[in-house]
Amino acid sequence: MVEQLVRDFLHDAIDTSVDFSRMKRVSARFHGDKGERREGDVIWRLPLADGTEFYLCLMIEFQSQSDPWMALRAQAYQALLWQELIRETPLKPGDSLPPVLLVVLYNGGPRWSAPIELSDLIALTKGSPLWRWQPAARYHLLDIGAFSDDFLARRRDLTALLFRLERRQEPETLAPLIDEVIGWFRQHPGYEELKRLFTELVTRSIEGVGVQVAIPADLKEIKTMLETLGQTWREQWKAEGRNEGRNEGRTEGRTEGRAEGLAHALLLQLERRFGPLPDEVRVQVAAADTETLERWLGRVLEAPTLAAVLDGTPE
Repeated sequence: MVEQLVRDFLHDAIDTSVDFSRMKRVSARFHGDKGERREGDVIWRLPLADGTEFYLCLMIEFQSQSDPWMALRAQAYQALLWQELIRETPLKPGDSLPPVLLVVLYNGGPRWSAPIELSDLIALTKGSPLWRWQPAARYHLLDIGAFSDDFLARRRDLTALLFRLERRQEPETLAPLIDEVIGWFRQHPGYEELKRLFTELVTRSIEGVGVQVAIPADLKEIKTMLETLGQTWREQWKAEGRNEGRNEGRTEGRTEGRAEGLAHALLLQLERRFGPLPDEVRVQVAAADTETLERWLGRVLEAPTLAAVLDGTPE
């Protein structure tokens, strides 16, 4: 999966060939700024074709919003990793440090908005002579929600399937997605532990929708269950979505009016279904009346595209 991640999602950050046959997992022994071990982080040593190597550090972030201080944290982890390498490897005075690529993998709902360069966090004016003494560091951001469904669906590797499973799915899309996962493991036998982990991920995706069902422990049985449950699940999810919209509309309506509350609820639902919204869509929603907003809310969970929600057409 790391090889697929590098090939398909990090090719713009790595401009040279990697010898994946000799890549090796590295044990991360250092601790974070609060003394905790970074258990979720994954570090790999990747040899390059020219005989050098670099270290890929995947910083896994499971949080509801972007971290404004991530650039500082990334710089600190980079220094800690280098210190660990100096202790554990026979680096001599005069040797060079191996390069490190820090990748933040984020699966939150709102798009990541924090700076990726440490210089953006430092209170200095442009052109100040003090800049030459400030550290320069940045991380590579992989915001799962920023990739379009079409972009991920065109890729048949397990990393893209993982990213798609991280998103909330409808029953009619989740069942075919599980079929793709089953197909991948059928074509790549021998990955039983990875298959077990993906089964847990599928289970979490189903539980995240909030439907109370007994979920089988086998991917094929889960797919059959979804095909059988289909319409019942769809109706329950549709009802939950409409109730959420009504509740948010009433909450906002106490202070800003019913139309503003419905507009706020609709924008939340649209972002969950279709990702970041164009400014013109936000303007269109803000200008809509109550009846139009209610009609759009009724479509948002079943419409296949953003256009289908707003004008009732499939495209």
